[in-house]
Amino acid sequence: MTLNAPTKVVFLLSLVIAIIGVVAAFNLLTFVPIPAFWIMTLAYLLMVGGSLLKGV
Repeated sequence: MTLNAPTKVVFLLSLVIAIIGVVAAFNLLTFVPIPAFWIMTLAYLLMVGGSLLKGV
């Protein structure tokens, strides 16, 4: 199995989702119905998928 660098779009999308997760952890976003843990998990899984799949 070879790992590939994720594209810029996947990296930036994962970064934005992670920032939203951190802000939600400090309770600054009260309108987000998902706990911060799951937001950060989604960001991590997106980054892992971008690293494992070629061209994504």
